[in-house]
Parts: sequence; C-alpha cells; structure tokens
Amino acid sequence: MQTANNILLASHGTEGAQAAEMVAFKLCKKGGHVHHLIVVPSLWQGMTGDDWLNNGSTRDRFRRYLEDELSREVEEHKTRVSQAAEAHQLRYTSEVIIGEPDECLINTSKKADFDLVIMGSPRPKGKSGLRSRMVTKATRELPIPVMMVPYPDE
Repeated sequence: MQTANNILLASHGTEGAQAAEMVAFKLCKKGGHVHHLIVVPSLWQGMTGDDWLNNGSTRDRFRRYLEDELSREVEEHKTRVSQAAEAHQLRYTSEVIIGEPDECLINTSKKADFDLVIMGSPRPKGKSGLRSRMVTKATRELPIPVMMVPYPDE
C-alpha cells in the first residue's frame, strides 16, 4: 500500500471506524496530516421525545442532557484519536459537523488537498447500531480516492 501525506479520516468511534483509524495511521507518512471528520447525523436534533415529554421545560432539560452526552462522547473520541495520531508522529485536526453524513463527507473532502479518504465499511447485518447509507452516494461523488476498511469481524 502506498502512503499519503494528507488523509481525511471519517470516523465516529464505532468498531468499524476504529479499524479505519488504525489503517489511516499506518498509511499516513510520518509528519503527515490526518483530518478527523466526525459527523453527528441530523436525526439527533429531533430526539427530544416530544411524544412522551409533555411540557417545554422537561423537553429542554432532556435535549440538554442529550447534547451534553453527545458532546462528551465526541470529545472523548477526539482525544483518543488525537493521542493515537501524536503517537504515530502525525499532525491532527478535527471537525465536528451536524448534518447528513454523505453530504458532510463530500463537502469536507473539497475543503483541502486531501490525498485519500479513509472510512470503515458499513456495519454488518446483525450488529447493533445505526446503519449508515453514506457509502453509496459518497463513494460516487468524492473527488479523491476512497479506502473502505473492512469491518473487524470480516
């Protein structure tokens, strides 16, 4: 495998994404740059539980709780990836975007002169968690090569 200087890593911390992180660190040249894109799907914005929370203050409190939990998880994830990048002698930057994962990846890939996009493959059937459909649209529209790292169990 050929190495790269400037990698766009799409990772949100799942097992498959962590496999992609390891490959990104191996493929990025020492002193190279890994830009870590974390997309929080816009569907989280509607998770206020309106159907069972019957007053505004309860909904607001629950929304703040969800936002705080997501923020905490994202910060932990960024810290872990940043420390791993540093251990591999790589420059690290990160970006957190709320939106549709495929559109965010495509737009971010056009912001800099990336050599390669690295991301995990879709979660296999039978594995719990949200299944992203980002792969289909993003791989057709990305202006640079994409490496899909197989899910660790495959």
